[in-house]
Amino acid sequence: MCGIAGIVAKSNVNQDLYDALTVLQHRGQDAAGIVTFADGKLNQRKGNGLVKDVFHTRHMQRLTGNIGIGHVRYPTAGSSSPALAQPFYVNSPYGISLAHNGNLTNAAELSQELFQSDLRHLNTDSDSEVLLNVFAHELQKLGKLVPEADDVFSAVSGVHNRCKGGYAVVAMIANYGVIGFRDPNGIRPLVYGVRESAGGKEYMLASESVALDALGYKLVADVAPGEAVYIQTSGEIHVRKCADAADYRPCIFEHVYFARPDSIMDGISVYKSRLRQGERLAEKILRDHPGHDIDVIVPIPDSSRIAAQSMAAKLGVKFREGLVKNRYIGRTFIMPGQSARKKSVKQKLNAIGLEFKDKNVMLVDDSIVRGTTCQQIIEMARDAGARKVYFASAAPPVRYPNVYGIDMPSVDELIAHGRTVEEIRTEIGADWLIYQDLDDLVHCSSEGNPKINDFECSVFNGDYITGDVDQAYLDKLAADRNDNSQNERNASSGDGALIGLHNDVS
Repeated sequence: MCGIAGIVAKSNVNQDLYDALTVLQHRGQDAAGIVTFADGKLNQRKGNGLVKDVFHTRHMQRLTGNIGIGHVRYPTAGSSSPALAQPFYVNSPYGISLAHNGNLTNAAELSQELFQSDLRHLNTDSDSEVLLNVFAHELQKLGKLVPEADDVFSAVSGVHNRCKGGYAVVAMIANYGVIGFRDPNGIRPLVYGVRESAGGKEYMLASESVALDALGYKLVADVAPGEAVYIQTSGEIHVRKCADAADYRPCIFEHVYFARPDSIMDGISVYKSRLRQGERLAEKILRDHPGHDIDVIVPIPDSSRIAAQSMAAKLGVKFREGLVKNRYIGRTFIMPGQSARKKSVKQKLNAIGLEFKDKNVMLVDDSIVRGTTCQQIIEMARDAGARKVYFASAAPPVRYPNVYGIDMPSVDELIAHGRTVEEIRTEIGADWLIYQDLDDLVHCSSEGNPKINDFECSVFNGDYITGDVDQAYLDKLAADRNDNSQNERNASSGDGALIGLHNDVS
C-alpha cells in the first residue's frame, strides 16, 4: 500500500505535490519522493522518512516545473533501502519517472523477460522498477520520436497484457505529460480531478479523492479498471480503456482500514461504508447475544471509531472514547516488523480508567490481523478495571495472505489462520468475540455503488482473482517477505549498497 499523485498545472507543482503527499501520508510512512520537469530537465528528491522530513526548503526550491509526480512508500515487496524510494526513473525512451501502488504477482517472470528479451537491467528487487521497465519497453518498441496519445495508450495496453497483480500507477514522460492507469481489476485505487486556474484547467491524479479536495480539485471520476488517463503538458486530457478484459473488483480492505474516511472510492463513501459496518455488527450482536450486558462501546482509534459510533447507536449503548491515541506514533499496522509493531502499541494507546472500571466493555476494531494490538488493549482494559471485555471486528477473520499490495505475506503472522473464532477469542483474552460476516461487509460497500457487487476479498476468502497465485507462490512470498528475511535484506543493503539513481541527496 502506497500513496501516489500526479499533477499537470500552469505553475510550479512542487508545493501542491508536497501537500498531496502529506494528505496521503497515512498510506505510507517509510519513504517519500517527488519528480518534476522543467526546462528539459527532471528534478528529483526522495528518501526514507515522512514527507516533512524528506523535503526541506532547499529541496522544494529545486523542484521546479509545471508537471510532476509524487509517492509515499510503505514497503511490501523488496527492502526499505533508500534506493527503493520512489519514483523510479529510466532515461529511455524520452525519460520516464514512475510511481506505483500495489504488487505485481508475476514480477519474477517479468524480471527474467526484461533481462533476456527486452535487454533491460534492473537495479533493485522492487516490482515497481519491473513495472516501469515494462512500460518503457512497450513505449520504446513503437519507435516514435514524438509519442502521441495513441502510442502512450498502446504502451499501457502492453503493460496490461504482461503484468499481473494489483497496480495503480502515475508516470511522467519528460516533455510530454503525465499518465495514470489502473490494473484491469481495479484492485488498487486511483482518481482524477480538475481545477480552474488563471492560466486554464489543471489536472491531478491521486490515490484518494481527499488529496483532490485538499488542493481545490473537483473529482471528475475514478480511473476505471484497465483505463488510462493521459494529460499532456499542454493541458489536453485523453481517457481510454486499455484492457480487453476488465472486471471491477476493488480491494475491500480500503474501506475497512487503509483509506481516509473522507475519501470517495469507486463512487463509494468510505465514511458511509464504515457506518454500515457498525450497523451490521450491531444486528449480528442482537441475533447472537440478544440479552447482551454491554455497558459501553469503546473504539480502538482511529479507523474503527465510525463503525463503533453507529454500532452503539443501533444497540442503544453508550459510546465512549476510552482510549487516547498518541498522535506522534504512526499506524502500527504498516510498521515494518512484528517487534516494532508490538512495542508501539502501548506507546500509541492509553486507557482512560474511569470508562472501564466495573463495566462490561465492548471494544471495536476495524480488523484483527496479527492480534498484537487487540491482545494488548484487552489487557489494558482489564488493568483499568473492566469487569468483562468483549471484542468486535468490523471485518471478517483475516485468514489468508494478501498479494496485491497489503503487507500480510505469511499465514504464520495471521492470528485467524487455522483457528476457530473460539480459539482466537481464547488467544486474545476476550470474554467473547464477534466478527463481521463477509456477505455483510461486501453489502456495506456495494450499497454505496450498486454497479460494484464484487470486491477483492482474498484476505478473507482466499480467492485470488488474478488467477496466478498458488501455494508455491504463497510459500515463496512468505519466505521472501517475513520479518527475518526483511531484516536480513535491510541489514545487507545499507544506505549505499544500491545506487539511488538521479537523486538529490543534499
